[in-house]
Amino acid sequence: MLADNSGRMTSKPSITPFREADKPSQIAARYNGARMALASGARLGPYEIQSPLGAGGMGEVYRARDTRLDRTVAVKILPAHLSSNPEAKQRFEREARAISSLNHPNICTLYDVGHEDGIDYLVMEFLEGQTLADRLVKGPMPLEQMLKCGIEICEGLERAHRSLAFLPVPDSQTLC
Repeated sequence: MLADNSGRMTSKPSITPFREADKPSQIAARYNGARMALASGARLGPYEIQSPLGAGGMGEVYRARDTRLDRTVAVKILPAHLSSNPEAKQRFEREARAISSLNHPNICTLYDVGHEDGIDYLVMEFLEGQTLADRLVKGPMPLEQMLKCGIEICEGLERAHRSLAFLPVPDSQTLC
């Protein structure tokens, strides 16, 4: 459940309407009550934002449509408050290089990187599913499911460690 703009609980994120004349940096959406930089309909290059997926300390992630290839993707942007921070930009670029060096079924694929209207972004494979954090809210996992999920996570982390491209992976970004 999410909180809408009035604080009521809803199952859908609240999206501020997009006007064709708006630039991405001038539009806003909300996710779990937090203000996000882009709204449904905003565009970053060929990627049309559909809805917010989540936000954290180093980025905001959106569901988007790749208008060239007609596929759903995940777009991660560096938030405005970090875009002028050289260290944050370097970390964002390192993340892109690290992800691009990985090829494993348990790690999402990086498709593209870009910069538009002052916004740095990564475009990744969109993965359907429930995050580990959301699953654990429901209570303990059955042993068989826990082992399957744990093995998949370990295989992905092992591949990332072997490539020296390891980045911390919080349970809110892990699908089971």
